[in-house]
Amino acid sequence: MLQILVEKRKNIYWLSQISGWGAYSLSYLLIFLTLNKTEIYHTLFFIIIFFAGILFSHLYRMIIKKGKWVELELNNLIPRVLLASSVTGTVIFSTSLLLFYLFDPSGITQLGAGVILIHLLNLTVILLLWSFIYFTVHFLENYQRSEIERLIWEAAVKDFEIKTLKSQLNPHFMFNAMNGIRALIEEDPQKAKTAITKLSNIFRYSLKIERTETVPLDEEIKTVIDYLSLEQVRFEERLNYETDIDNNVLGIEIPPMMVQTLVENGIKHGISKLTKGGIIKISAKKENGLLVIKILNSGSLSEKDLKDSKGFGVANTIHRLSLLYGEKASFKISNNNGFVEALVKIPTGGTLNASYNN
Repeated sequence: MLQILVEKRKNIYWLSQISGWGAYSLSYLLIFLTLNKTEIYHTLFFIIIFFAGILFSHLYRMIIKKGKWVELELNNLIPRVLLASSVTGTVIFSTSLLLFYLFDPSGITQLGAGVILIHLLNLTVILLLWSFIYFTVHFLENYQRSEIERLIWEAAVKDFEIKTLKSQLNPHFMFNAMNGIRALIEEDPQKAKTAITKLSNIFRYSLKIERTETVPLDEEIKTVIDYLSLEQVRFEERLNYETDIDNNVLGIEIPPMMVQTLVENGIKHGISKLTKGGIIKISAKKENGLLVIKILNSGSLSEKDLKDSKGFGVANTIHRLSLLYGEKASFKISNNNGFVEALVKIPTGGTLNASYNN
């Protein structure tokens, strides 16, 4: 594939050389024709310039490549280009004039000083234009290459951040679940067995999410219910929960462990601090092309806590939503009539950031 691209680039270069110098020589020949100067030496002279232009501009290109001019700053590049264009233009004209003299010694006498000066200036301008096109193409290619490298780097960083965030979630979650099971072992072995089964389901889910960036909502909800069942054993009558999940949204993909984390926060920072305990309410539905997930837990937050919610473990949720969906997703936490409400809105269907679409 690389060899094909190199060959294609060479073909474009030589096609540009031939067409460019051909157009220059032919345009001047047509000008002379319109002035009724159709002597053979005019045609011969511009044919020589055509071949000399290709040859010496190619040598000029070799000097550029050898000196790595495309890597120079503009303040160092511009003087080199001005000097090289002037010298190359002079060499092309001088070589053409010499060859023309060898073919037709008498014809050179018809070229006055003014004509010679005009040709020198024109060739210098042509070489400056040639240089401008050459360096513009290379600068654009370098810019495109750097943009691709930047995107690859950003994708790698995002992938690393996603994996880091998930690895931070799992140990915390498993630690809380194990504490709930420990309380059951002596008190009610049968419930302990049931709890271990639920925990094994959670472990299985945890292993799965290491290989994916999103999971269907129904899988996440099943894990959350297993988690809440374990926590109910620990909190007994102090913890209740309700779910209201629209069947139409069960297949929508969401970041794994996101709902579970918010539920866990609601228990840890809300219900566990209430003497009488409280309730967790989870709902999910589709509104205006968005998946709207709402987690309510009994309790309230101070204004200071609402402004700085990092202490309540939601910073990673905000970060993950940003990495995966950019500005298309949103997260908000607020007080709502005796409850703390965590509201997540996620776009549905093919809306992951570019680095996660592959």
